Amino acid sequence: MEIVGKGFIARNLASVGERHPHATVLAAGVSSTSTSSAEEFDREAALVERTTRRCRAEGRLVVFLSSASHALYGNGDTPMTEDTEPRPASPYGIQKLRLESIVAGSGTPWLILRVSHATGRWQRPHQLLPAFVRQVRSGDVQLYQGAHRDLVDVSDLVRVIDGLLERGIEDEVVNVASGTPRPVEALVHGIERRLGLFARHEIVDVPLTRTPVSVEKLCKLLPALRAVTEPDYLDRMLDRYVPYY
Repeated sequence: MEIVGKGFIARNLASVGERHPHATVLAAGVSSTSTSSAEEFDREAALVERTTRRCRAEGRLVVFLSSASHALYGNGDTPMTEDTEPRPASPYGIQKLRLESIVAGSGTPWLILRVSHATGRWQRPHQLLPAFVRQVRSGDVQLYQGAHRDLVDVSDLVRVIDGLLERGIEDEVVNVASGTPRPVEALVHGIERRLGLFARHEIVDVPLTRTPVSVEKLCKLLPALRAVTEPDYLDRMLDRYVPYY
């Protein structure tokens, strides 16, 4: 496959890079949900438009990595399915919806994956897990009370891309998540236990952000991925990646 991008997801995709020569994976662009720069967003949109035009001319399938976070879906009490009307809660979410529209209307075969918070090797220091590990080691952690995050192992994201392309799935939107948003306190406590450290917690009161995401479609398409819904999924990720960071 052709991999557009040099970030941590792109680096992890290199393990299956020799497969699916008909596909181009867009693993580049704005990665921080707090971004609101119109210039950055326009540059990202231009990249998506150039790539989809080229893929249409070459008869390639485009895999676009969108978001299954609160930024796109907003808050909710019931699991958000791929048919749920997105309720973007930030400029980042509005941008992802804009890019999905560009991809789906490009005239080339496409696959849109709405990914929650991918976690794993080669993440940048500002991203969730490495940032919390660094804070715990420093002795001070800032916690947004009411914030929840649904973490998915980047190795499972790679399995999803590989598996869906192997099955010939196209022109579909698929959520990629664990289906269980966890309070950020649970993530920090898990890091502390593994490091044997207990940091001071600065609690910042923020509005509730909790976005349950349905992964039923994913599990029907790739039954082996039901492992992401198991109760110990977060613990397995922390066992794997806290020592790495």
